[in-house]
Amino acid sequence: MIELGEIQELKIERIRKIGALLTDEEKTQEVLLPNEELSEEDEKGKRLKVFIYNDNQGKLLATKVMPKITLGEISHLEVKDITSIGAFLDWGLEKDLFLPFKEQLCKLDKGRKYLVALYIDKTGRLCSTMKIRDYLRTDSNYKENDRVEGVVYNIVDDIGAFIAVDNIYESLLPKDQYRGIVAIGEPISTRVASVKGDGRLNLSQRERGHLELDNDADLIMDLLDDYDGFLPYNDKSSPDDIYDMFTISKSAFKKAVGRLLKENKIEFYKDGIRIKED
Repeated sequence: MIELGEIQELKIERIRKIGALLTDEEKTQEVLLPNEELSEEDEKGKRLKVFIYNDNQGKLLATKVMPKITLGEISHLEVKDITSIGAFLDWGLEKDLFLPFKEQLCKLDKGRKYLVALYIDKTGRLCSTMKIRDYLRTDSNYKENDRVEGVVYNIVDDIGAFIAVDNIYESLLPKDQYRGIVAIGEPISTRVASVKGDGRLNLSQRERGHLELDNDADLIMDLLDDYDGFLPYNDKSSPDDIYDMFTISKSAFKKAVGRLLKENKIEFYKDGIRIKED
């Protein structure tokens, strides 16, 4: 059977002016491989590795060009154009891949890459979607404190960033574990903080224990230097204000400030902290 959206090996049944007609083993279907893709070696009976997609009228068409994504897979694709009906992505073929507005999770930027899955819509055409959670797996071999690479595919403000590790495995980076700006479509390097019972990964951009405390203390000192030795933040500041300034939680801020006070590097001053003068 000839399968839309998949790479298959088909046989040349006959050749016409418009191209070669390919068939599967059962010869129940035929699909056209356009003449411009034929080589001198292509003749009746030869088997070819092709990808099956739709032409502009929705009919099945074969190509020797291998796409960057196949049916049911996830890939990080670049936005080539944004129109009134949706976006079009570069998936390696001459005809760009459609991403409908209803399948988008954020405002897209032309030239940026986003994670999408390939599916067949109700009209029988290939389309892409940013709603990839159902395509992700939870059977990774990663364990606590492993370093992993992934791409952010969604952000929920009160929860955090959802990340496809290796573009395969489902994971969550909680908001209080961010360091810096996290954006949909961006690659990200993180640490596995824990593995849940169902196999999903909880991630963190923060280091373990004393290493993270060292980093937070250094960050506060660097910012104090940038702001002439004084910052209007202390243990009475709101968690949101602290996060906006330092991109760390209030708890982490208090621990780092406590260390700096103990090391006699800073002091409390006028509803804030300042570098302690010698």
